[in-house]
Amino acid sequence: MIESLLVANRGEIARRIIRTARRLGVRAIAVHSEADAGLPFVTEADEAVCVGPANPAQSYRNVEAVLAAAKSTGAQAIHPGYGFLSENADFARTVEASGLIWVGPGADAIAAMGDKINARNLMAAAGVPVAPGTTEPAADLDAAVAAAAEIGYPVMVKAAAGGGGMGMGVATDEAALRTEYDKVRSFAERMFGDGSVLIERYFPRVRHVEVQILGLADGRVVALGERECSVQRRNQKLVEESPSPAVSPELRERFLAAAVRAGEAVGYRNAGTVECLLDPATQEFFFLEMNTRLQVEHPVTELVYGVDLVEEQLRVAAGLAPTFDPDALAPRGHAIELRINAEDPKRFLPGPGVIRTWVEPGGEGVRVDSGYVEGNTVTPFYDSLMAKLIVSGATRAEAIERARAAVAAFELAGPKNNLPFFAELLENEEFLSGDYDTGIVSRMR
Repeated sequence: MIESLLVANRGEIARRIIRTARRLGVRAIAVHSEADAGLPFVTEADEAVCVGPANPAQSYRNVEAVLAAAKSTGAQAIHPGYGFLSENADFARTVEASGLIWVGPGADAIAAMGDKINARNLMAAAGVPVAPGTTEPAADLDAAVAAAAEIGYPVMVKAAAGGGGMGMGVATDEAALRTEYDKVRSFAERMFGDGSVLIERYFPRVRHVEVQILGLADGRVVALGERECSVQRRNQKLVEESPSPAVSPELRERFLAAAVRAGEAVGYRNAGTVECLLDPATQEFFFLEMNTRLQVEHPVTELVYGVDLVEEQLRVAAGLAPTFDPDALAPRGHAIELRINAEDPKRFLPGPGVIRTWVEPGGEGVRVDSGYVEGNTVTPFYDSLMAKLIVSGATRAEAIERARAAVAAFELAGPKNNLPFFAELLENEEFLSGDYDTGIVSRMR
């Protein structure tokens, strides 16, 4: 097993990775910005290094500072978590060129999946269903208009280099397309340094379902079930559950087989997620993107499949066999994750501040992955995620009941937070039925 691990991230995911590392006897090293010096992940690590000021570009995304921290602490490996440098192929190559172990997929796989158009084309060639759309960037507005006319409205305008629900717009006609094309291209150039845009068919009623894959050290790719991610605001997830209430055993078999083909097509190693759109009317699904990293919502898979995905990541990176039998994977029970954000529960606008009260719920089937404790400050410099409340039960109904009790018991004061939204959602008839789609939050508002 790896002996020392530098976690190139912050908050709840850094804390969560450190927890597994320490359980395995791996020396855990944190890097942090000046703004995060007092957060739990820093104090819980065996060693911590400040890598710069609050601005992520000068700290968490500062490749030179992160590598210098790894060198000065004698780290053997780097785990990037999610966000920041996690899907940066150049960083992965630099880590390995420095003689360190990269806890993630190979740089070539990251690069191949980082470009949405290239990824679509690779998946289509591998037999993975893809939605109707362009096979190369729309070079200009006229090309986008021509592509949309061929695909048929409504269409999704997407940044080819985008991710995390950012850089997307919907056009129902040519006038809207002209507006959205310029908007998405400008955003993509500013945020990703790449203004390439693709056009895809937009499905007005759709579910967002993803499959957790793990590329093993021996070259096999296995799938650890699916997650339902359709409760979203601004194309960003708020709730995830596993198994998906929309997926039958027959559909699950097709989903998992397609995800494995996707991983095999790029020689995938380590943890990744194949995201898809599911048309509930036809039961057709289409490849959306592959996230070449650990997902925010990985805990629901862990609870349903009884694995520690971070431990499995470390084992793959070390060339070791998994702790589970790849031929005997089977889900047990149901799990739901609620993302507790520092945001207004009505409009979902960020609301940072000092945490005056923080009392986490507990009890059977309740897990909290948090990045903060009472007295910490949620700053405006980073994502608003404060914690993930994950509940599990023998059935979906039991998991929902435990989620209700846990939300009610979570004492949180100071920053604005979305606990009231979750209390509302857990009584919503559409959500309770399991027959919901990505429009559920807008219908609640």
